Amino acid sequence: MIRPLQSHDVLLADIRVSNRQDEGFRLWWLGQSGFLLQWQGIHVLLDPYLSDSLTRKYRQTDKPHVRMTELVMDPTALAFVDIATSTHTHTDHLDAETLAPILAMKRSLKLVIPEANREFVAERLKIDPAAPIGLDDGSSVEISGIKFSGIASAHENLDYDDFGHAKYLGYVLQFGRWAIYHSGDTVRYEGMAEKLRPFKVDLALLPINGRAPERRIPGNLFGSEAAQLAKDIQAKVVIPCHFEMFEFNTASPDDFIQECRRLNQPFKVLRCGEKTQSGATGAV
Repeated sequence: MIRPLQSHDVLLADIRVSNRQDEGFRLWWLGQSGFLLQWQGIHVLLDPYLSDSLTRKYRQTDKPHVRMTELVMDPTALAFVDIATSTHTHTDHLDAETLAPILAMKRSLKLVIPEANREFVAERLKIDPAAPIGLDDGSSVEISGIKFSGIASAHENLDYDDFGHAKYLGYVLQFGRWAIYHSGDTVRYEGMAEKLRPFKVDLALLPINGRAPERRIPGNLFGSEAAQLAKDIQAKVVIPCHFEMFEFNTASPDDFIQECRRLNQPFKVLRCGEKTQSGATGAV
């Protein structure tokens, strides 16, 4: 099993010592599509999956979710988090065993979700349906100085509820001089790059596990496609995610790396538990 670069007490110590009131940000990869963003004392959890709920759920089925990377952190250690997001209702992006313990410890936690998923989220997390902050494609909200803008994602299709709200969203987070795009699960669709380019994204967080019919689940960008999307939205840096969590649904980052180099697209591949941060020149 893959060991995180940092985990548990060591990772928490790094988060604490990195907490500075400056203009920059820090970002840790927590595995799958989960990240922790730190900026001016604010902490944002992006799509955290910090449990073995899927491994247990599918253990006796023909689609076992065998974990590849050790758990990086227990969610009960994250009571300091101010904001959390879910891009859609799949468990590795909306995990009750991750979010419920944090919500129980921090009642003031703000939860950003697709408006289309409000009732589903409330039922899974056993919370008041009015509590989450719902976004849609093209809408935005500011929380603690961070502006969250919803961008429709296609997993593998653009799906909407009866009111026309997108069921899958990515989020652009704008704060200070920075803009970070977390796509959630997605493939590319017509007009996607054009929606994102005006945000002048500093850092794009994109899935690279691809898609294959034999997996029998909706797929995502292949590594080469993630590199091309990052290039087309003019992202200053791209970081891959959604790999090395489950044996049946992963991919090597090699194709992503090769295509980024061919396109001259700046990138960084993190190990689970690893930190990246903004630099004085705007680079990550």
